[in-house]
Amino acid sequence: MASESGDVITILGFGSLLSERSSRLTFPELTNFRLGRIPNYRRVFGHPASIFFQRNIANMDTLEMSSLSAESGGPGFICAVFEVPNRDMMTNDIPSEAFLEREEEFNIITVPFLENGSKEVVSEGILCTRSTDEEYVRRWGTARLQKNYGAYGVSTIWGWEKDSGLKPCAIYLRHCVLAAESMGPECYASFLDETFLIDRKTTVRQYLEQNPNILTTLPPPELATRYGG
Repeated sequence: MASESGDVITILGFGSLLSERSSRLTFPELTNFRLGRIPNYRRVFGHPASIFFQRNIANMDTLEMSSLSAESGGPGFICAVFEVPNRDMMTNDIPSEAFLEREEEFNIITVPFLENGSKEVVSEGILCTRSTDEEYVRRWGTARLQKNYGAYGVSTIWGWEKDSGLKPCAIYLRHCVLAAESMGPECYASFLDETFLIDRKTTVRQYLEQNPNILTTLPPPELATRYGG
């Protein structure tokens, strides 16, 4: 199935969208939820997400505030795959304004993926990938950057260096781990071993071994469904 056939588009989820329940909060009309694999990309906790500050689950003191993106040049990883109605989302592989609003900081592109168990790339899907501060400002303006990041003491979205000490938002990381685990051992192992911190060396498995309390720290009650795996 192509990423965009007019009536439906194929979404590739790699963080919270690994959970079908979580995916349906964003895409209630999704169909054919399944696993696939994205080759030649890396899954990285490499940028802070404004929504974590807005929901008061980011920790500036410890730098536990990063979210996930995909970037080219990696070993690949298991992802969730599903179709959604193409209602004001993509036209000729160009995301609509409404879709950009939903995923404001990302570069949204179409990439090849493998259906689960397949060795040949025969399909394409929509993926949220790493962008730049310059692209964010070009798209949204400096006032929005200041409102969504600067107001919280964050001066850059995508400019964090490998040795910056940026860490995953703990509540979000737990949510993603539970989501991956719910999709079976292959997806779970991929998330632990094929997801990296900002240094591009430390895996999520290694990070959790060093910080086991993350998996026992519950989200605030009002976010229990959103970040419950």
